Amino acid sequence: MADRPRPQLPARLPTPLGRRATVVGAGSFGTAVAVLLARGGFRTTLQARTPEQAERLQADRQNEAYLSGVEFPKELRIGHVGDGLAKAELVFLGVPSRGLEDVIATLEGTGLSPRASIISLAKGLVPPEGIAPTILLTRAFGADRVACVGGPAHAREMVSEGAGLVVASTDEELATTISSVFIRAGVVCESSNDPVGVELAGAAKNAAALAAGATERQGLNAAGAAAGHIFAEVWRFAEAQGARPESMIGLAGTGDLVATALAPQSRNRRAGELLGEGVPTAEIPGRIGQAVEALESVPLLARALERSGVDAPVTRGLADLIAGELPLDGWVALVRTTVPPSPARWRPRPRGEGETFRARMRTRWEDRRARRAARRAGDPE
Repeated sequence: MADRPRPQLPARLPTPLGRRATVVGAGSFGTAVAVLLARGGFRTTLQARTPEQAERLQADRQNEAYLSGVEFPKELRIGHVGDGLAKAELVFLGVPSRGLEDVIATLEGTGLSPRASIISLAKGLVPPEGIAPTILLTRAFGADRVACVGGPAHAREMVSEGAGLVVASTDEELATTISSVFIRAGVVCESSNDPVGVELAGAAKNAAALAAGATERQGLNAAGAAAGHIFAEVWRFAEAQGARPESMIGLAGTGDLVATALAPQSRNRRAGELLGEGVPTAEIPGRIGQAVEALESVPLLARALERSGVDAPVTRGLADLIAGELPLDGWVALVRTTVPPSPARWRPRPRGEGETFRARMRTRWEDRRARRAARRAGDPE
């Protein structure tokens, strides 16, 4: 870590040193985020689910179960969810999206300050509606207190080599405060004011990685088509929700997709491979050893796209594959034969655009002809 060049902090970013942060959830990503926050200058506490797990983390000073070999900074404090959140200025929720509603319901009873900010680390959707986590958090706490984290960030590499994170919030100060502490910890971090776009990009990435893994044995073309179809279908849904295209194209979307598709340890990719081998969905989390967000979020995503009127046959087919209602050969046939709707580039060009272009070209051609005539007459101008 010390030998690697660190990203440069823009001068305008706030100085968050000394602020109190709590990460709720000691899985691999929650642990990695806690390590980075402590390195970056936040007074950070990592809260485990139980006192027993907290005692184990404190004794080992690393997370042997989920992030072995990564030593905790001496500044990182360890606690458990029963300790409460009364002192926390920023609360990072490192819990699966399926449990987010239950966690929100308990936050007020933890002594959470009415001024504390809540940041979602989940890359899934919240049942039963299949909504983005920040939408649920905004309903409970208000948009100016809510943010999310996205981007290509495999936990182990993030704490040893770096990552390309995105922190998104409609509150600029909150987004820049969090991004600056990650940058101080040696991680590139972009600020965004499009939290729903960043979260849907993460959901699309998980679904696309699962689809590619499920199709890989049928060929790389099929795997790429599966991922591309799903990403495009979610993109159309995201635009309908007001998300910006750059959230899907940038670090949170295609950047994260490439990292996940290439990573042999990716849970979503591996889950797809197991689906492709015929392993029942119910057995896959046990085989992998952790929860797999995409197995739960893809059915939610398919229903959300259907409700919004987005034509999404490949996402729907992947949900059916997960449910055991579509055989693998049917899934592959769907991927290979689906033709996406015509893209926006075929819309008629605005009237006058062609004429303006032709006028510019005509003027340029006439200028060149005049210069050539002047040179032939011996006048350099």
